[in-house]
Amino acid sequence: MTKLSGSLQRRLAAAWLLAVLLLAAHNAWLWLGQRASPDTDILALLPASRNDAVLQQAFAHMVDSAQQKVVVLVGDRDWERATQAADAYLAALQPQAALIAPMAGNAAQLQEQWLAVFGNSRSLLLSGAQRAQLLSSAPEYWSQQSLAGMYGAFGGPKLGAWQDDPFGLFAGWVQERARETPVRPRDGRLFVERDGTSYVLLLLELKAPAFSMQVQRQVVPLLAQARQAALAQAKEVITGGVVLHAAAAGEQASSEMATIGAGSLAGILLLMWLTFRSLKPILYIGASIAVGCLGALSACMLLFGHVHLLTLVFGASLIGIAQDYGIYFLCARLGTADTVSSPQLFRQLLPGLGLMLLAAAIGYLGMAATPFPGLRQMAVFSALGLVFAWITVACWFPQLVGPHSLRATPAAQAFGRSIDAWPDFLGKQAWHLILPAVVAIAGLCIAGIVHLQVSDDIRALQKTSQVLLDDQIKIGKLLDMAAPVQFYLVRGGSAEEVLQKEEQLAQRLQPLVDAGVISGIQAVSNWVPSQAAQRGNLALVQQALLEARNGQPAALAQVASAIDETPQWVQGMRDRILDKGRTLAPEAFLASPAGEATRHLWLGKVDDSGSASIVALRGLADYRQLDKLAAVAANVPGVQWVDKVADISSVLKYYRQYMGWALLAAYAAIFALLSLRYRRHAWRALAPPLVASFITLGLFGWLGQPLQLFHVLAGLLVLGLGVDYGIFLLEPSRHARRYAWLTVGLSAVSALLSFGLLALSASPPLHAFGLTMLCGMLLVWLLAPCFTHPGIASTNPDAKDCA
Repeated sequence: MTKLSGSLQRRLAAAWLLAVLLLAAHNAWLWLGQRASPDTDILALLPASRNDAVLQQAFAHMVDSAQQKVVVLVGDRDWERATQAADAYLAALQPQAALIAPMAGNAAQLQEQWLAVFGNSRSLLLSGAQRAQLLSSAPEYWSQQSLAGMYGAFGGPKLGAWQDDPFGLFAGWVQERARETPVRPRDGRLFVERDGTSYVLLLLELKAPAFSMQVQRQVVPLLAQARQAALAQAKEVITGGVVLHAAAAGEQASSEMATIGAGSLAGILLLMWLTFRSLKPILYIGASIAVGCLGALSACMLLFGHVHLLTLVFGASLIGIAQDYGIYFLCARLGTADTVSSPQLFRQLLPGLGLMLLAAAIGYLGMAATPFPGLRQMAVFSALGLVFAWITVACWFPQLVGPHSLRATPAAQAFGRSIDAWPDFLGKQAWHLILPAVVAIAGLCIAGIVHLQVSDDIRALQKTSQVLLDDQIKIGKLLDMAAPVQFYLVRGGSAEEVLQKEEQLAQRLQPLVDAGVISGIQAVSNWVPSQAAQRGNLALVQQALLEARNGQPAALAQVASAIDETPQWVQGMRDRILDKGRTLAPEAFLASPAGEATRHLWLGKVDDSGSASIVALRGLADYRQLDKLAAVAANVPGVQWVDKVADISSVLKYYRQYMGWALLAAYAAIFALLSLRYRRHAWRALAPPLVASFITLGLFGWLGQPLQLFHVLAGLLVLGLGVDYGIFLLEPSRHARRYAWLTVGLSAVSALLSFGLLALSASPPLHAFGLTMLCGMLLVWLLAPCFTHPGIASTNPDAKDCA
């Protein structure tokens, strides 16, 4: 039977070697073919809007419209120097035109293309002020306006021949629309001016995905080179774009991944050398970790089709966990008699190893239960990585590690004996001595928890380079850009109904514009009024300008009389004005160059129930006024106020509470699992992580560290890993407990190295996660012997003294 079992184990080891070779080949195919290029889109980590596909589509429209663009402002007090610097900037980009190129050509040509879509609809386009003026002013006022425009006395813009716009209505409407942006054409360029400085506006478009790390590595140095070329002639260059923020986050994450992974691996290798003074255990542990990482990456690519960079950063800490199984086997081998073969030893350790894997998996399954795609991927990566590492230990270690192949160093033996001197906190004689300290610590922890604050604000989880943030803020102010995360979502049964609701919303918002809460709105209806409004505008033009009013000749007739024109001329001009009254549809406008800047606001037909659009806000600076803006939506049917920051923060709050209950459920599930093996002593394995979590929460309260979702998620891993230490110490016999304590020490120091480095991450979510793990795991390490003291008889009914 033993021979048969040994033959089976050898076949399993060979089969696993074949599987590992396939994993290595798959990873080589992924990396060499650049198919595993990590995703750096931070929004990919966030949950989709719950039960509202239209809202999610609206937010995606707002985000997607900006992610492929780069905005550059080249400024100087001297216009000539600013234009020369802008030319130098574009010249530096020219060799890489296939990667990034200007969006707009000559501003004059662009203006002609821009106006073309309105050519046959000029008589339908009126501003609010023009409608009021047409209703209130007499025909003589308009005839004088027309004559002033004809003879050049009118100082407004002239767009085309006088005959195309005799009363200047279209020119006035265009001027009104131009107030939506401070950008103006000058010498064939777009520019904006502020405080005496003229800024040439360069709109650049990426030809490749902004979140590709390969693209970022090419674009960012190119933009830096172009910036230096421009600064040689101009005083200021301001650059903004998603690709810059993504590249900064990617560079930071890559650096942290290398630091955390290398630091953790170096720490583990040093520990193994100090413990065994041999390269073999180091190679064995390294093999299990490598297989875990290879398997996790392959599985994630097959399941998700991509891997996020933060998944790799988080997965770097997997090194500190995956080695537990190998360390447990190696230390058990040290504490087991040479007459017991390694396959026999593995069968004795299998229940404990299985419980360890299940406990860790329960912790990661809690993360996988969240709606955050990034967290699910991290959980899958880590859980499967542990499974692959566990299988490696199970298949290879019994074949590779023989009874005589290992010996502990004097330092390792001394550490193992240190558990004999550990105070017996559960002993009756010591209890009255430590009771005051326990009461004092419990009181301090309760007081800290009472003072513990909660923060679910998504902004607390973001950390952007201050230079990039300052540039983005300055660009937003100079260009009066709309906020991408606060807007109105307008829905209706048809495109016409949506436009009408936009117009109603604009009227409701006008008092807030007048009060300076916002400077204005961006909406498709600003450019394409509803058909009802267009018909009303044409009727008003006919009534006010082409027909007699109150016994007075029509304004057009008065103009004809003033310039000695015939009735036939009047009829011709009337027909010409009415011919410019063809209905303008939103689809035609959005397909034209004029609609490019507004295209992202129109969702069009979204489902069987109708259409939708977005109304964006300009000049929102005081976020304390958001309640006033939200209240407006309640008064317009079909209009929904969207504050994506508040929405995501509410999701974070919901899942923080949800995961808190899941953590309690995980404690109950693991307790039931442990009770099957350890019966009435199961609580001893569970007490260390429970008490450590309690003390950590109290510590955070005293330090002013606000509680958030990622602290709770870390609590799941404190449970999953902390219970391992209890299993280590409860599982062996009395003599072998010294080597179990050595296992706990090696595992704890490795985990502290991994998560201690994670706590140094500049990414707030990873920092919060790592800080919780650092405090929690250190406390678990110190507390574990208190509940599993060597004076306690072996709680494992199957354990035998193998020493």
